[in-house]
Amino acid sequence: MDFTKRTELLLQKEGVDSLAKKKVAVLGLGGVGGYVVEILARSGIGHLVLIDNDTVDVTNINRQIIALHSTVDQAKCELFKMRCKDINPEIRITAYQEFYLPGQDQEHMFSDCDYVIDAIDTITGKLGVIEYCKKHDIPVISAMGTGNKLNPELLQISDIYKTSVCPLARVMRRELKKRNIRDLDVVFSTEDPVKLNQRTPGSVPFVPSVAGILIGGFVVKKLAR
Repeated sequence: MDFTKRTELLLQKEGVDSLAKKKVAVLGLGGVGGYVVEILARSGIGHLVLIDNDTVDVTNINRQIIALHSTVDQAKCELFKMRCKDINPEIRITAYQEFYLPGQDQEHMFSDCDYVIDAIDTITGKLGVIEYCKKHDIPVISAMGTGNKLNPELLQISDIYKTSVCPLARVMRRELKKRNIRDLDVVFSTEDPVKLNQRTPGSVPFVPSVAGILIGGFVVKKLAR
């Protein structure tokens, strides 16, 4: 693949060849998940599984890589399928335009993957994915909250039990402990969220994108070893 020549200089041919054989699932194609997909596709991952039931809304344009005025109301799964094929014509894409919920027998969507990325918004969905992956020894990494944040330099990858500040991580620690899940790689921020007098979280283009890039890079390096 000619487009991976520069990548090969750093990851070596063996690393790039390894990536081309890997199957990775991304659940949630929003501000974080969309940038994960971008990194994985441009790094030469051979097979991507994309899971999201959403369409592009005009309010997504400020932060989601697939969101443009020309793509409003179009399904994110289909848009990313076309985009990834344009990046790498040889890539395999399996797209599920579904909203993942545990207990709905949807785990077949990612059961045979080499890595699973959880970029879901709901706690119930996140817990379902993580619990399944841990039970079946599938490597998984989860995105914590990026809403109401302004400082991308405060994002980091860590174990869930070493996180602090992030309200979502606090809830996830408690729930994972109940389920006897003792470790989980996550991306989280040590920044105190900006307090807003409304339920809809604020967002900027330069925080969720960095979280997605961190996750994508982490997974690529793991799989290229």
